[in-house]
Amino acid sequence: MSWTDFYRRRDALESALRQAGNDPGRRLSLAEIPGAAESFGSEEDLLLALHHKWTQLLAGYLRAELADPEDAAAGQVLDQVDAVTRAWQRATSEHATLRAVLDANLDRHPALLPLHEGELRMLAITAGLAEYGEPADEITKVGYTLDALLRNGPDARPARRRGPVGHLLRLLAPSA
Repeated sequence: MSWTDFYRRRDALESALRQAGNDPGRRLSLAEIPGAAESFGSEEDLLLALHHKWTQLLAGYLRAELADPEDAAAGQVLDQVDAVTRAWQRATSEHATLRAVLDANLDRHPALLPLHEGELRMLAITAGLAEYGEPADEITKVGYTLDALLRNGPDARPARRRGPVGHLLRLLAPSA
């Protein structure tokens, strides 16, 4: 691939995300994305490239969280699940359109499923909830569970506002 091809593909991916910004669930129209038909040939190939971009971004956030020199210098023990949670939440918040496009097209394009499940296995292993030697289908199940918790856990929704009495009770009895 030449540099010209690289930049054409990059520009097409950025255009696709801009197009999807208003409605990430809508099909990506190669005809409406400059250079997409020439660079990718099909919507599925464009989505595979977008997934590759997502994987690179997520892996970067994971590396940043897991290799935080401040934690090591302070002698803190790393909670891998918390680190993976922070990395995933940061990646999804900073690249929400990309994640939404991939989620919306997962059922439409079966070629995305093995990549998605690979991502889930990566998250499960990185979080320390599974190990490489375990069967892939078991690691995938753990990954699906972790994914559900990441998407629907307590930090995924805005906190419910409590009245002053509820707040006082919470301060007096942290387990309440």
